[in-house]
Amino acid sequence: MLNPHPTRYAELNGVLHDLVTGVQTALGGSFVGAYVQGSFALGAGDLHSDCDFLVVVRERPDAEQEAALRELHRDLPHREGFWNTHLEGSYAVAADLRTTDGLDREWLYVDHGHDEMEWSTHCNQPWARWILREHGITLVGPCPVDLVDPVPDDVLRDRARAGLATLTDDVLGWCPPSIGWCQRYLVVQACRSLYTVRTAQVASKRDALRWSMMHGDPRWRPLLQQVQADRDRGFDPHDEPRPGSVDEARAFAAYVAAVA
Repeated sequence: MLNPHPTRYAELNGVLHDLVTGVQTALGGSFVGAYVQGSFALGAGDLHSDCDFLVVVRERPDAEQEAALRELHRDLPHREGFWNTHLEGSYAVAADLRTTDGLDREWLYVDHGHDEMEWSTHCNQPWARWILREHGITLVGPCPVDLVDPVPDDVLRDRARAGLATLTDDVLGWCPPSIGWCQRYLVVQACRSLYTVRTAQVASKRDALRWSMMHGDPRWRPLLQQVQADRDRGFDPHDEPRPGSVDEARAFAAYVAAVA
């Protein structure tokens, strides 16, 4: 039976219902289960979040199934409403979830708000797998712990450290520093990585930022407070960053990479 209230937003619950029923039709007997991960699974989803989903399949979709899924995701973002434009997720092969050897294999993926799918490793990362197993919200199907093996602490820590080495270039390579949202995103991603290095767990952007305020060097508190205060500005391509804040964000990311 489909979970009728997976989130606190009635409209989003309806969109997830439409997603799951459409996916079940497209996949037939290959469908295993559907789950919410990401910020909503971590209890931090709000109107500025996307909704990360993961559908588990028995095997990679064949040509007919893939065509049906692509048609579904071409349609969803163009329906009337808000949350149908804020979905992001992948179609995970069940066997890949059973071992760390399955990490980084490409799954069929749809990016936030997009209407064209691609094959990508985006969701097949240790942090997404950890969130799914430890906090995933079941829409329909088996409990996530029955599908996903535990993610070893050293795998989480090593991936977080490796990502910090190139974090600034990676983020500002696709997210222009002329946009205020990008400055904030760089800071919170650094906070999340540091949290994972220190705890071998994964926190939401909001909670990682708060943790960094409590446990980090007080020198960075004004920057972290600015990022927290500006969250409600959301993503606006015309919203410029506060003066000096991009340089401060770069410095913070470098600091985190050094101490991690």
